[in-house]
Amino acid sequence: MSRTGAKQRARVGIAHLRSLLVGLLALVTAATATACTTDDDRPDIVVTTNILGDVTREIVGDEADVTVLMKPDADPHSFGLSAVQAAELEQADLVVHNGLGLEENVLRHVDAARESGVATFAAGEAAGPLTFHTADDGGPEGEEGQPDPHFWTDPDRVRKATALIADQVIEHVDGVDADTIRANADRYAEELTDLTAWMEKSFDRIPEGTRALVTNHHVFGYLADRFGFRVIGAVIPSGTTLASPSSSDLRSLTEAMERADVRTVFADSSQPKRLAEVLRTEMGGQVRVVELHSESLTAEGGGADTYLRMMRANTTAMVDGLTGA
Repeated sequence: MSRTGAKQRARVGIAHLRSLLVGLLALVTAATATACTTDDDRPDIVVTTNILGDVTREIVGDEADVTVLMKPDADPHSFGLSAVQAAELEQADLVVHNGLGLEENVLRHVDAARESGVATFAAGEAAGPLTFHTADDGGPEGEEGQPDPHFWTDPDRVRKATALIADQVIEHVDGVDADTIRANADRYAEELTDLTAWMEKSFDRIPEGTRALVTNHHVFGYLADRFGFRVIGAVIPSGTTLASPSSSDLRSLTEAMERADVRTVFADSSQPKRLAEVLRTEMGGQVRVVELHSESLTAEGGGADTYLRMMRANTTAMVDGLTGA
């Protein structure tokens, strides 16, 4: 073969390769554009806490994307947002948040989203909030008269919130099938009804006189109200983990525990146990510290990675902790 013929064949080959590359590039561009269009067309619901995120996903199913801002094992009182997450709030079709002052570092972003025209829904405010009240047996006061944001410790209130979230999704999120949303919400409500019945049966194992709670901070007021517990007090006499106890707070709490003959403290798994351990020291080492998942879900496989599993795990731990099992 002549050198000229070889060059011509090489030119043809290069031209053919360029043609193939252009075609592949066009395919990739088209696929990317299609994907972007599909993603842009999918409605997006942004939820602040992972507990409400799990509940919302049960309601929404495959009808929309649900973006949860709070990571597993985080503290809802102190977690913050990245710039990207803050932008996601303002681009959402609906924002579901707890409200009642829970997400202390996030609420300004929720307010900004609302002001920009995004529909927002405060589940805690709609679920029949309780207020903090003075602890039983002369224990330390919580934030007297202030709304308690921890409504999810009562599954009946979560069932009420489930129906309300479904209403919000149907009203504000275009493109979802209302019948599917209703069916999902009804199914989940039945699971919550079963959870309540199971918790009642489990708590029946605890003698009435020993249904007394001491926690890391005031978090179980709704559970106490629903299932007949006394709240003796909290190591942090506040509804937020961002507060700190004084020496007089600890002294008041230990005195209340002595009067009520309580020797079990329930500490949230998302917080260090240092304060509960301090209380153990104050009472001569005669305090049992039991870990609960009260304010955050765990990562998948962590034992409390859904709301239903979290409540069952907590109920079992509380029963065991108060019966000496």
